Amino acid sequence: MTEALVGLAALLILAFLRIPIAFVMIVVGLAGLAWVNSPVAALYNLGQTAFDAAINYELSVVPLFVLMGNFVARARLAGELYDASNAFLGHRKGGLAMATVVACGGFSAICGSSLATAATMSKVAMPSMRRYGYDDRLAAGSIAAGGTLGILIPPSVLLVIYGILTQQSIGKLFAAGILPGLLGVLFYLAAVRYVTWRRPEMGPAGERQDWPARLRALRNVWGVLLLFALVMGGIYGGIFSPTEAAGIGAAGAFFFALLRGALTWRILGEILMESVATTAMLFTVLIGALMFANFINFTDFPPALLGFAQQFSDTPWLVMLAILVIYLLLGMVFESLSMILLTVPIFFPLVVSLGYDPIWFGIVVVVVTEISLITPPVGLNVFVLKGVLPDVRTSTIFRGVTPFWIADLFRLAAILLVPGLSLWIAAGVP
Repeated sequence: MTEALVGLAALLILAFLRIPIAFVMIVVGLAGLAWVNSPVAALYNLGQTAFDAAINYELSVVPLFVLMGNFVARARLAGELYDASNAFLGHRKGGLAMATVVACGGFSAICGSSLATAATMSKVAMPSMRRYGYDDRLAAGSIAAGGTLGILIPPSVLLVIYGILTQQSIGKLFAAGILPGLLGVLFYLAAVRYVTWRRPEMGPAGERQDWPARLRALRNVWGVLLLFALVMGGIYGGIFSPTEAAGIGAAGAFFFALLRGALTWRILGEILMESVATTAMLFTVLIGALMFANFINFTDFPPALLGFAQQFSDTPWLVMLAILVIYLLLGMVFESLSMILLTVPIFFPLVVSLGYDPIWFGIVVVVVTEISLITPPVGLNVFVLKGVLPDVRTSTIFRGVTPFWIADLFRLAAILLVPGLSLWIAAGVP
């Protein structure tokens, strides 16, 4: 017990010092294993953990979905999604911000990355909103918040990681993320509506487009619908596994970008290098988290935590409430992937022992992680947006996202109180 608490304290201290979390988890896990076992065993565990992660067939879904998202981003689909959303919503107060949220949701369905969604949509949506006189708070806030949908609406890399860590069906997790993801879009639209109701000057209405123009804009997003139907339809129908779906999706995105003339040998090389760099980063964090989890499992911390939780078997919601508070606090320090990799191995056995559904818990964890992407002081999506929009102050973006993370708290409450929102579609996945 003492070793685990010392390890957790060391991890938090080093993370506060802004040392990359992947290396923090590797170092603390290695040192902890050397302490509770032996230095030789710790080094062997590090090598075996890295080797197992590298050859894990299920993890091959990660680079394939990353590659798919990069192809899609270069095929200029984000702009067409925004144009289609704007054609239907742009004439309303706050309509361009609403169109941004809807376009982020659509782009998430084929990208799977919140950071990529936020960075891409900022280049597409921000110029239009500024042209119509939108306040930077609403404009930047809608982009940063909309980007968080990328880690929930399938295909989601975080849901893949959660499924692998907990040995749950990735197909069921993808299906479970659909309704909560759509609910997130609706709550974000409500947040935009509230902001413009309070202060109409923050989001003036744009031009109304006629139905022929709307239908022309809608025709341009057939690629998004086709890719999403291909990947999710194949998984949901039991035609192929999530790993096979990722390969088919990446190949489909490649041919789509090729047919659009968006690929050259130079661009193809850049896409491959971006995918390699992103995959290497994800796997480094994963290996670090597995090392730290191995250290924790060697101590008596997990059984002690389980024994403590069993005291509340009559009121399991108190344990769940405590877990959610811990996630919200950790979200102020850690980025999303590190937080899930660090906590799920500890909390998952606890939650299952209390009778909660593991698929439902996965959706809850990802939704809480979404909130952490736009809350201070870390708010990773906020800093990504700041990098793309250097003329917008960080404090302005944080003020702009406040109504959106408040809306997220209402969505989280709905998912907690109505588990069927997550489990209804997943129940039909083989």
